[in-house]
Amino acid sequence: MKTIFIEEKEQIEEIISRCDICFVGITDLQQNPYVIPMNFGYRDGVIYLHSGPTGSSIDMLAVNNNVCITFSTDHKLAFQHPKVACSYRMKAKSVMCRGKVEFIEEMEQKRKALNIITKHYTQKEFIYSDPAVRNVKI
Repeated sequence: MKTIFIEEKEQIEEIISRCDICFVGITDLQQNPYVIPMNFGYRDGVIYLHSGPTGSSIDMLAVNNNVCITFSTDHKLAFQHPKVACSYRMKAKSVMCRGKVEFIEEMEQKRKALNIITKHYTQKEFIYSDPAVRNVKI
């Protein structure tokens, strides 16, 4: 299998823009890998994620905020010879990034982040009530 590394920001952002979900890898409380699929938004080099205000992933991130996020698209089965099982592979375009989670607590910043996330899936802007904004982790 041949791996081609893409380093041009425009190509990376194009791959991210075509993904419906990302896979977020964190470390659980027993120091084991923990990966969850999440909806996301992306703007200006920042990946925005949202979840409920509490839960196991929030507890894990409170202890260790390091994450690895993977995006993958254009999956296509390929092979060198149709009768040789070991020649089969999956072609895809993917982006992997590492960073640290920072929670947004300020209400207007949370609203802006929510609109970045929703614009990834629809071109609509939404109005968010205060209780709804307080009840989400960004």
